[in-house]
Amino acid sequence: MGRIRRLPPGLANQIAAGEVVERPASIVKELIENAVDAGARRVSVTIEHGGKRRVRVDDDGSGMPAEDAALALERHATSKIGTSSDLGAIRTLGFRGEALPSIASVSRLTLRTRPPDQEAGLEIRVEAGVTTSSREVGVPVGTSVEVVDLFYNLPARRKFLKSDAAESAQISRLVTQLALGHPAIGFTLRSGDRTLVSCPPASTLGERFHQLYGERSDLIPVEKRAGGLSLVGFVTALTDQGPVRGPQNVFVNGRIVRDRTIAHAIGEAYGAATIKVRSPEVHLFLEMAPERVDVNVHPTKAEVRFLEQSLVHEVMRRALADALGRDRAPELHLHAGAATPGDPVARMIPEILRRGGSPEQWAAAAASFRRPDLPGDDSGTLAGAATPWAPTGVEAEQGGGIAPMVPLGQFRDTYIVAVDQDGVAIVDQHVAHERVLYEQVLERLGSGDLASQGLLEPLLIEMPASQRDTLLARQDELRRFGFELESFGGDSLRVSSVPALLRATECTAALKALSDDLDELERTAPVEEPLRRMAATMACHAAVKAHDPLSVEKMQYILDELRRTAYSTVCPHGRPVVLRLTRREIEKNFQRI
Repeated sequence: MGRIRRLPPGLANQIAAGEVVERPASIVKELIENAVDAGARRVSVTIEHGGKRRVRVDDDGSGMPAEDAALALERHATSKIGTSSDLGAIRTLGFRGEALPSIASVSRLTLRTRPPDQEAGLEIRVEAGVTTSSREVGVPVGTSVEVVDLFYNLPARRKFLKSDAAESAQISRLVTQLALGHPAIGFTLRSGDRTLVSCPPASTLGERFHQLYGERSDLIPVEKRAGGLSLVGFVTALTDQGPVRGPQNVFVNGRIVRDRTIAHAIGEAYGAATIKVRSPEVHLFLEMAPERVDVNVHPTKAEVRFLEQSLVHEVMRRALADALGRDRAPELHLHAGAATPGDPVARMIPEILRRGGSPEQWAAAAASFRRPDLPGDDSGTLAGAATPWAPTGVEAEQGGGIAPMVPLGQFRDTYIVAVDQDGVAIVDQHVAHERVLYEQVLERLGSGDLASQGLLEPLLIEMPASQRDTLLARQDELRRFGFELESFGGDSLRVSSVPALLRATECTAALKALSDDLDELERTAPVEEPLRRMAATMACHAAVKAHDPLSVEKMQYILDELRRTAYSTVCPHGRPVVLRLTRREIEKNFQRI
């Protein structure tokens, strides 16, 4: 090793710049944050060649006097903190005093700025951290920073930048995030002659969200206030069948962050509803007192630490759980069209509306929909059902995602057709019963083990060694579900007890499905995860199947129990339970609105 020596200031600045300036998007982030801190109402970003050739950020903020502008280009010079105690309650996005000097050390930078109380502005040019000129110029109030030839003096860094398109896409995502986090500020992003982002100042978060993302019926609102924390935003509905992975924009006091506590809370909220592995799209905005969060953790300020980490986790998890529990069912849409010769012809169903001639399974529905003000109606028809039954009192308060429903019948012995006060619902009987059983199983596991029944003749099951070993490794968990099993030599398993919930004919298929599900988990996975998977598989095999005829009583039981579940719109595997045809959609197609 050579002798220890002090590095030249220029080289030290370039090394330090590597922590702050990773790519062109890093420059855009730092400059926009400075603009927000300066009280800007409009921010304009212009890039060329993905920001590698040129980045320019203009704002109409407070600007800087000449002496402050010169000082801002020196390392650790800032107006945002003054003492060590200020680090305990940071109220601005920037505070380190590193951004401008770091950027200037690895590029050709031009700073133009003017405060509102001065007639002339100042222009400072810097190359590789060295100021080359400083002069008065005529510029509008605010600040403009232009960065040209990023990493021109560090070719080793420049060669690791991605293509122009990739860098441009990263900047576009970043500007979209910052625009979402600061709806009161107007944002524009241009790349060459193309406008990538354009949104004027918005009065509400909802308005800004619509500017950036348009109508998003697949997202549901979140709102919760507890423990001095305020959380609002939008998250993917449980019933959404879109991409498994989506963008996760999480803001803490207006700062976009990546935090494991919040990510874990999001995962737990969705994991409680289904076992479907997903990283859902979320846009969440958490506000708290600055004293309760430390943002001085990482040079890019992308990570934070919470003073009350468990409180943040619980508020986040409960807020999402509440919103997902109220998740609405997907809507169906009618598309009426002209009849063609090949279309089926609608015919009257004989006796369906005549007194005493209704099929038995319609009797309960007819009685439920008979208007109470027509007790002497001798027609025996459903003509008096113009006013649908609506729940009242405690009954109306039960159930989070769906309203009380009355079954009308089955379609192809697979779907329950039902009605409520707002329209027609089509319920997949298997996945609805699966959701009911899944939550019942988890509830019973919380207070003990599931009921088990011993077999007079033990069941012998042949399966591959890998599946057999997976089940044997989880014997304790399986015993809680009612399975008693052991190796029986070769590739055989001997099963002496099975859950009372399962039909004997379903046990073999259920165990094989369990082995496949559990094989995906690490042996060190938390015990809750395999239990949830087992519960989902058990519920799937115990639930009624497609093509099973159901009596009116059984249909009503499934619908009533579905209302009592915490997440009534999806099954444990993520499939939708209910499709709705709303009253408005029906009336629109009959030209009543």
